[in-house]
Amino acid sequence: MTNATDYALAIDVGGTKAEAALVSRAGEVLAVSRSRVATGASTTRAGLETAAADVARAALSHLDPNARLVGVGIGSAGPVDLSAGSVSPINMPAAAGATFGHLEHVASAPVSLALDGTCIALAEHRFGAAKGWRTALALVVSTGVGGGLIVDGRPLTGRSGNAGHVGQMRIEPRADDAADDVGTVEQIASGPHAVRWARSRGWRGDTGEDLARDYAAGDPIARRAVERSASAIGTAIASISTLLDLDVAVIAGGFSGVSPDYIPLVAAAVEREAMLAYAADVAVVPSGLSGSGPLVGAAVLAFDAAEQ
Repeated sequence: MTNATDYALAIDVGGTKAEAALVSRAGEVLAVSRSRVATGASTTRAGLETAAADVARAALSHLDPNARLVGVGIGSAGPVDLSAGSVSPINMPAAAGATFGHLEHVASAPVSLALDGTCIALAEHRFGAAKGWRTALALVVSTGVGGGLIVDGRPLTGRSGNAGHVGQMRIEPRADDAADDVGTVEQIASGPHAVRWARSRGWRGDTGEDLARDYAAGDPIARRAVERSASAIGTAIASISTLLDLDVAVIAGGFSGVSPDYIPLVAAAVEREAMLAYAADVAVVPSGLSGSGPLVGAAVLAFDAAEQ
């Protein structure tokens, strides 16, 4: 019989923060337990491991003595190495090789690790906008661009655990002397890169919020920057749908709210870029989880591991 007081400790490890919370089996985040610590490009391996332990302890301090902790689920920016249990986030090069086995002692519960995009896909498929669909792509458009895949009702992780790294797909050619990330989805579509592109064309704003304001006001450079981002996301979805015959593509992340028509712009790009009719026949929808997807998905990871 399912215990109504079962919880998982969910941890989201990213380039700007490490966050933890207690999440119920029903996907409900215990708000009072949410804790976060800032991370950044200079975060070291030891610093990231300490940050994860700190937020874990803070969240666990809110666990009711009568409740049961089923496990710890960790979704991390990648690449990840599931066989080694380590992570090497692109945006935190000094943290390469960080591991989280020490959290088993912090929580006195088993730890499960996955790519953050995989966790978001799990959350959307179990509780969000991809619920009921068999083959789904979940995308996060924010400081970076991440993704995760559900294929035939199950998460697709791949050999190393990194399936779904949509942001590092190259959709434009790169000159031999260009930076490695030129032409990738993330380099074109993420919030900071859209802002940087607009500024290089003479736009005078500084942030994604400024871009949203000027897009709404009809500024031509701001509008082109947002449309360029949406086009890159749509192009990626069309390519992935060609390979996997997607039912649905769920789009989350702060920059996906830069304009009210961002999702329709992405959907239009999918239709425009898909070479085959079946690849264009994919529902493009916003997240159904109000920003809690990474934590909910990490919890799903822990609950599912406990049942295997």
